[in-house]
Order: sequence, then structure tokens, then C-alpha cells
Amino acid sequence: MPVAVEILSSPSEQDHADLAKIYADAPDWLLAPYASAAELIQQGLADERLVVGRFNDRLLGAALVARLDESWRLSHLCVRQITRQRGVGRRLVEETARLAREAGATLRLAAPAGHLESQALAARLHLPLDSL
Repeated sequence: MPVAVEILSSPSEQDHADLAKIYADAPDWLLAPYASAAELIQQGLADERLVVGRFNDRLLGAALVARLDESWRLSHLCVRQITRQRGVGRRLVEETARLAREAGATLRLAAPAGHLESQALAARLHLPLDSL
């Protein structure tokens, strides 16, 4: 599945609808500290921090990325439930790591302390994991 990864800056109406679908079934722990998926999306777009995975002009996954000088921090990674287990999340992480390297930075994952799925993902991808 050739997923194109980009930092979303000018979302279309379809992009907004896709983002809502991506985070619609996200667990509450993933949304924190945001009160809702809508707030996470709104703030991510306002700060140009949403990195997305696109396939056939539709968004399948998204995450927030904080771009600092020496390291980028990826958090709130979510893939639409119907497209999970197809490599979309991995592609998002790997391409964001490449973009960070091009900017002279390293990529770090961020998740709630003690979250086992995030720890496993960080280990599989050989990335450091920070607690939120």
C-alpha cells in the first residue's frame, strides 16, 4: 500500500472528514491532554503539527509531531480502524523519522507512561520513547 506522508497545512473538506474518522474510535488515553478528538485535530492543524498518511487522496492515519531543533516528538498516532494492521502507522513513523533526519534531528515517540503498546512499537521501530 503506497502511503504518502505529509505534514498537513491546507486541509480540504474531505481531509477534515477523514481526520474525524481517524480519531473517532481513538481511546480516551490517546486523546489526552485534549478534551476531544475535534480539539486535538483543531490544535494540530492550527500549529501545523499534524502529519498524515494519504492513500488514493484519502487520509488513513495521523499523528502530532513537535518539531524541535535537535529532536522531533511524535505522539497521538492513530490509524483508521478499518485500515489497521496494513503498515500505515509504520509508514507514518518511518517517513516522519526520515523528515526529521533531513532537518538534522532525531525522532522520538511520546506516549503515556507505562503504555505497553507504545513501548512495543518503540522497540520494534528502534526509537526512544518519552512519557507524556
